[in-house]
Amino acid sequence: MNVQALLDELRDLDPRDPGRWPFAVLAGAVGATFVVLTLVLVYLFVWQTVRPELLQRESQEQSLRQEFIVKHAVAANLNVYRKQLVELRRSFGALLRQLPGKTQVPNLLEDISDTASAAGLKQKLFKPGPETQKEFYAVLPIKMQLTGSYHQFGAFVSDIAALSRIVTLHNIQIRPVATNAYDQLTLTLTARTYRYLTANEMAARRAGKHKFARPPHHGPG
Repeated sequence: MNVQALLDELRDLDPRDPGRWPFAVLAGAVGATFVVLTLVLVYLFVWQTVRPELLQRESQEQSLRQEFIVKHAVAANLNVYRKQLVELRRSFGALLRQLPGKTQVPNLLEDISDTASAAGLKQKLFKPGPETQKEFYAVLPIKMQLTGSYHQFGAFVSDIAALSRIVTLHNIQIRPVATNAYDQLTLTLTARTYRYLTANEMAARRAGKHKFARPPHHGPG
């Protein structure tokens, strides 16, 4: 049977009476129907169930790939990071050496006062305030009121910056001593000195943090 004859035979088939179809055509139709039904069932009961898990696995794969890239970059630059860590520790140590210990604070306060006197300034107020503790250091504010000239103020600020310990100046205000006073000014400021906390002070600070962070205990009843 040639192709044209087969097409003519298929064209003459009555779709309402498949019982009179040739066996080959009937078998082909049954097979095609089976394949279609199989694909539909696979899509409904297998693909729709497996697809969310597949998408989840693909997302996990992307996350793992990204994590691998990051860790590989860290591993490839491990020696560089180690050198940077050593340099950071060295720099931190240098900064820490600029912070006095608790027993050295009185000498630092005296140095600040002597610096003002050496610049030719008159001290009307020199009042250390209560210190505030941070993570590993404490801040000690000192309220100061000085009188002198612009030149003397400049020398004082320059000499403060040259001290071996860290001293910062804040809340600076300059005003004339009197209305007709020429180059006679009053300088009001807060100088802040810093000291490092001792191991016992840091331990006590951490213990205090844990104490306040702990939720209150409610007993029975």
